This record gives sequence, structure tokens and C-alpha cells, in this order.
Amino acid sequence: MARQKRKVKRLPTIWEVDDELWKTIQPILTELDPSSWTGRDRIDPRAALNGIIYQMRSGCQWNHLPKSFGDDSSVHRTFQRWIKKGVLERIWAALIESCEELGGVDWQWQSADGAMGKARLGGTLSAPTPRIVRKMAPSAV
Repeated sequence: MARQKRKVKRLPTIWEVDDELWKTIQPILTELDPSSWTGRDRIDPRAALNGIIYQMRSGCQWNHLPKSFGDDSSVHRTFQRWIKKGVLERIWAALIESCEELGGVDWQWQSADGAMGKARLGGTLSAPTPRIVRKMAPSAV
């Protein structure tokens, strides 16, 4: 008799951080990126995280983020700062840890697509394509 496939309740796609998830993420942000900043006021970290999620899921350019997430350059700066400080890796680890008990992570199949990236500066330069046959214009003869 064939083995029955395990039925796993699919989780909804996350576009914005809900209150329950924010309770998990906020202590990580408080620890790694404290708000005791002496410069210009920072944007709301929850709105910044929602903007980062939106940009990553949609693939839009940073300057095309909806205004509901705040200033696009501030969201991008926050993203870069969090990358440097390892904030996103810690958030990812906390989320995996909480999903482990749900059994909702399928480790059999994962995919990353890099086809959306631009070829910076026109891509790689290559040698000119050699001609196979020399073609002369009829008027040049």
C-alpha cells in the first residue's frame, strides 16, 4: 500500500509584518540596531521592514516603493545598515526556529532566481565577433 502524503497546512504569503511576528522581530532590532542614534531621526523600523519585504517579493526598484513604507532611500539605507549588522540573518534564524515546530518548512526543494538582476555597465566585455566572409558593397568595387 502506498504511503500517504503528509498534509501540511500552508501558511499565507507574507507581504507585511503582523503583530505576532513583530513581537518576535522587535527584540532582535532593539539588540542589534538600537534607536539611540544622535543624527537625523530614523524611520519606523516596522515600516522599513515592510518596505524591504515588499521590495524583495515584488522585485521593484527601491525608488518605486509605495509611499506607505516611508522614504524609499531611507528604507534602502535601513536595509543596508541591517545587512552590515547581521539583523536580517538573526531574524531569519528566529523565523526558522519558530517554523521548525510547525513542520511548515519543506527542505526538499528551494530555489533562488537571479534572472531579475541588471547587467551592470553593460555586462562583461568580449572580443569583437570576427566576420566569416568579407563582404564588400557593390559600389566599392
